Amino acid sequence: MTPVDKYSCFKELQDYETEGVDFKVRSRVGTTGIALICIHGGDIEPGTSEIADGIAGHDHTFYALEGIKTSGNKTLHITSTAFDEPAGLEIICLSEIIVSVHGCSETGELVHIGGLDHSLKQQIEKKLNESGFQALIDSNPRFRAFDQKNVCNLCGRGMGVQFEISRGLRERMFKDLGPQGRRSPLDLFYKFVKAVRDALEPFHSPEVDPPESAGWEIMR
Repeated sequence: MTPVDKYSCFKELQDYETEGVDFKVRSRVGTTGIALICIHGGDIEPGTSEIADGIAGHDHTFYALEGIKTSGNKTLHITSTAFDEPAGLEIICLSEIIVSVHGCSETGELVHIGGLDHSLKQQIEKKLNESGFQALIDSNPRFRAFDQKNVCNLCGRGMGVQFEISRGLRERMFKDLGPQGRRSPLDLFYKFVKAVRDALEPFHSPEVDPPESAGWEIMR
């Protein structure tokens, strides 16, 4: 738990916040062994769940815990090494690869890439930079996500990837970062989504072939 976190775990959050009023959980199951997760979605770190959802598309698994309070959504933040919402943990532990999407407060247009999957990090960094984004594999302890307890590293391979996308970049991906503005993604959003999806392509599980249209299953 970081000093700004009000809740140390999901059970604690659940005791004081109401699902469907203060927060909601969304997910659907894909077929590639890859899951895009967003544990600080909705108005906690605005734009992150839309980005994760877009990257997941029809084939990868998607999960988000989203803040939907009229104000004060930052209090719903549970740090990545303590996050334990049951549906999210099930998805994470059953996936071979996790890409965890977060937002940071920087006003510049940056993407910090962390996690223990060094091969996938390098591929994502390469594709994003080739597409004109400023992305870097960050050694700063705040962004590197090397802790084995970080949700991005709890997958089947024991190593995943975490993004920290600056607020400055997220603002340029949508009409604005309010709930209605995020319903109108801009060209830069689609450019970012394509770059990350291209990076993930070689890492699809060889055991399954993605169907033409995977199920968009809302679990809760």
